[in-house]
Amino acid sequence: MDIRHMRLDEPAPATFSEEREEYERDYARLIQSPAFRRLQGKSQVFGAGSGDYYRTRLTHSLEVSQIAREAARRLAKHYPFVEKGEHPGLVVSPAVVECAALAHDLGHPPFGHRGEEVLNRLLQEQYGMKYEGNAQNFRILMFLEKRAGSGSGLDLTAAVLLAVSKYPFCLDEPGRLKGVYAPEWEIISELRRKWDMPTGETTLETQLMDLCDDIAYSTHDIEDGIRAGKIGMNRTFFENDRLHEHLVQEIAHDEGNRGFRWDEVDIPVMVRRVLDDFLAQWEEIYQSTGRESSRTRREIKARWVSTFAGRIGIIDDGGWKRVTFVRDGAQDLDLLRTMEILKKLAWVTLVKDFRVQRLQLRSEIMVQRLWESFVDPAMGRLIIPPDWLENYERHSGKWSWPRFVADYISGMTDAYAEKVYAELFASKSGSIYEMD
Repeated sequence: MDIRHMRLDEPAPATFSEEREEYERDYARLIQSPAFRRLQGKSQVFGAGSGDYYRTRLTHSLEVSQIAREAARRLAKHYPFVEKGEHPGLVVSPAVVECAALAHDLGHPPFGHRGEEVLNRLLQEQYGMKYEGNAQNFRILMFLEKRAGSGSGLDLTAAVLLAVSKYPFCLDEPGRLKGVYAPEWEIISELRRKWDMPTGETTLETQLMDLCDDIAYSTHDIEDGIRAGKIGMNRTFFENDRLHEHLVQEIAHDEGNRGFRWDEVDIPVMVRRVLDDFLAQWEEIYQSTGRESSRTRREIKARWVSTFAGRIGIIDDGGWKRVTFVRDGAQDLDLLRTMEILKKLAWVTLVKDFRVQRLQLRSEIMVQRLWESFVDPAMGRLIIPPDWLENYERHSGKWSWPRFVADYISGMTDAYAEKVYAELFASKSGSIYEMD
C-alpha cells in the first residue's frame, strides 16, 4: 500500500514502521499551517467575531474531523475489507479521514459562500477564469502553503490529497461548477491513474469526510441557531406554514440532492413529520434537564450526531462502493432526507435571515472593492504586502496577476479583509504600523 504514502516531492522511505506515522506528519503540517489557523477568523454561519459561542470555520473543521475519525474506526469493525487494502481507494484510515476533514474548508474566502460567489463572478466576467472553494483547497495544499524544500505546498501523502477531492474533475472543463483547477488537476488525475480510480468516483475516505461534513452542518448549525434565538423552540415557530413552505421550496429547487429520490415521498408531509419529531425530542429533553436550555441544546445536538453517525455504512454501488446511511443492508433514504430537512432548516432560518443577508451584501461590496483596488497591477503592486509580491515574481511564469489577486483576497480572514477595506476606504482605520 506504499502507493497511499506517496508524496510529490519527498521521496518515500524504503520501509514504514507503521502507516500512522506518515499520516501523523500530514496532520502536523496541516494544523501548523497559516491557512489552517486563518480558519478561526472565517465565518461558518454567523460572522467570525459575532460572539465567543458561535462556530467558525476552524471549530467546524475540528468537529467534522472528530465525527469522521470515530466513524472511520466504527466502519473498520463492521467492514473488515476497509483495512485489507485490496484497492487504495477502498481503504478507510481514521488518520487520513481526520486530515481530510481538517483540510476540507481551507479554500473558503472571507465571508463564507458570498465571498466565493463574488470572486468567481469577477474572475469569470473579466478574465474567463473561475474561483471555487474546493479547487482553492488544492491550490493552497499544493502551491500556496510552503514548507522548506518542497515545491508542492505542504507535500501531503497521496491518500490525504485524494481524500480531500470531493469533485474529481477539472474545473476548467465547460459547464463544470466544482472541481480542481487545471494545474493541480494534472497532478491529482495522475495520482488517480496510478490508483486505478474509476472515472468520477471518489475514495471511501472522501465520501466519509463529506457525509460527516453534512452531519455537522445539520446539527451544529442548528445548535448555533437556537442559541442565537433564530430558531424558536416552540410550536408557534415549528408549525409556521411559511417556514414549511420555504423548506419545501429549498428542497424542491436543490439540484444537488436528486439522489435522495424526493419524488417517492410527500415532501410537505415529511417536512412536518421531521419538525414535529425534532420539537418533541426537544420538549422531552427540556423536561428531563430541569428546563435548562443550555443543556437541552447540547443534548439534542449530541443525540442527532449519534443517530446519524451510528447509521453510517458501506454499500455496493454500480461496481464501486458508497459510504452512506445504511439500514438492513440498504441505503437509508429516510434518514438521508431527514438530515437534508435539518440542513435546510438551518439554511432558511439562519442564512436567509434578513440581517444575515444585510451582512452578506456588505461583505459582497467589500470583496468587490478590494478586488478593484488590487486588480490593476500598477496600483496593486503599491498596496499588496512585499512578501506576497516577492512570491508572485518567483512564480509569475505560472501565476497570472488576476489569479494572484484572487489568492491574496481569498486568504484573508473576515477581520483582516475589513481592516484592509477600512485602510483603503474609511476615514480612520488606526495605526498604519499594525503588522499585516
